[in-house]
Amino acid sequence: MISLVALATGLPDLCDEVVMHAQTQLQHSAGGSLRFNGIGKTFPGVKALDGISFVAHPGQVHALMGENGAGKSTLLKILGGAYTPSSGDLQIGDQTHVFKSTADSIGSGVAVIHQELHLVPEMTVAENLFLGHLPASFGLINRSALRQQALACLKGLADEIDPQEKVGRLSLGQRQLVEIAKALSRGAHVIAFDEPTSSLSAREIDRLMAIIGRLRDEGKVVLYVSHRMEEVFRICNAVTVFKDGRYVRTFEDMSALSHDQLVTCMVGRDIQDIYDYRPRQRGAVALKVHGLLGPGLREPVSFDVHKGEILGLFGLVGAGRTELLRMLSGLERNTAGRLELRGHELNLRSPRDAIAAGILLCPEDRKKEGIMPLSSVAENINISARGAHSTFGCLLRGLWEKGNADKQIKALKVKTPDAAQKIMYLSGGNQQKAILGRWLSMPMKVLLLDEPTRGIDIGAKAEIYQIIHNLAASGIAVIVVSSDLMEVMGISDRILVLCEGAMRGELTREQANESNLLQLALPRHRADGVAN
Repeated sequence: MISLVALATGLPDLCDEVVMHAQTQLQHSAGGSLRFNGIGKTFPGVKALDGISFVAHPGQVHALMGENGAGKSTLLKILGGAYTPSSGDLQIGDQTHVFKSTADSIGSGVAVIHQELHLVPEMTVAENLFLGHLPASFGLINRSALRQQALACLKGLADEIDPQEKVGRLSLGQRQLVEIAKALSRGAHVIAFDEPTSSLSAREIDRLMAIIGRLRDEGKVVLYVSHRMEEVFRICNAVTVFKDGRYVRTFEDMSALSHDQLVTCMVGRDIQDIYDYRPRQRGAVALKVHGLLGPGLREPVSFDVHKGEILGLFGLVGAGRTELLRMLSGLERNTAGRLELRGHELNLRSPRDAIAAGILLCPEDRKKEGIMPLSSVAENINISARGAHSTFGCLLRGLWEKGNADKQIKALKVKTPDAAQKIMYLSGGNQQKAILGRWLSMPMKVLLLDEPTRGIDIGAKAEIYQIIHNLAASGIAVIVVSSDLMEVMGISDRILVLCEGAMRGELTREQANESNLLQLALPRHRADGVAN
């Protein structure tokens, strides 16, 4: 049996009592496949899972994919013992299980690492690692033994983390490493990750990918839930697709699977139908940008966007796309150049000026800059428009508040129990639709969208694209920043490409392809090796 806490780099064994504890729990199950046999789960009035059956093998990273509501999270909660299935069972190795509690799941060698990590912020890293089986002498915690065991768990996985540091002071990426180390300290053979990279930096994602690769190489069964296609193709060996709580298909050979095939399987329609592009007649110039300079731009930028047009902005990290949108929305002051909106010059000193002019921004980081997480869906939708619908400018009109929120929720198909639900409990796609509902509650001339579908499942993306096309068809000028090549090509009428703070070129829809876009987006180098 492989070391219970060893990674590919090699971790020393824990002290004998911890190893024996884990071995007793896992003596029958470790080393085998994970098999789901007809798993069903019914809640009052809802069938969340309907006869799910598939196998995940040791030494593989097996992705679970599907739209929101497909049943992925419900299945992981059954695997983790948080839910008991209404029907069916699962097998780990040669043992059949129906977990009644999370303790049952952990004792059988399963660890589910959720998006919301299950750590105690006010306790130290070491205490979190061994919570429930802290080493003790004469009824007191043996701090020396605890530190040594914690160092053994973290070695090669997170050497920089001090076992005596409180978890609440760690970054999200570091907390995730502690959660993984805790799972390994308990002898986990099956490890499931639920949207593990949603709040990580690029560097932290690279580190996590390397660790997951080591776990795979050790022979663990690894399940991976993510909406991010690039991650699935980067790290996974197989993928199982769910739709509406039902099993659709398992792809065992990722090398023979294309992005388009996977999307079509998930949503039941062709990839071009997802983008829902509709040719339309563009109108007069809505916004004209003359020689704009400011933070993030090293050369003057000039372009225009017409009524009824979707203008894509593409570029790599550091190209200046987000900075450009921030200047157009009044969040940043331009140092040179000028703006014209429908023939009238603008002087944007703040976002308030932009909003008053009808230039509205959906920011890249919707959680930090877009939503008010502790407020209701209705509050988030009404907040910007209510001033124009209040009595004497300060007394809220309840009838308008309720009517407008209900109208936008219905029109945009926001999935929420009711308008009073806190927006923090909605999926990313529904949060984005609520932000769009906020701007649809106001007079709009230009809509600025910064990474509008980042972190959103493919079904919600299709709904967002439909909303964008409807807005353009109504005569609104839309500017979309996207890092997704397929997305920017799929929805745009024209595409402007930025590179290192300068405009590199413009492509029509017919001219745009991956090669042309990347050639413009990549930095050019002179013979002396200096970028220009």
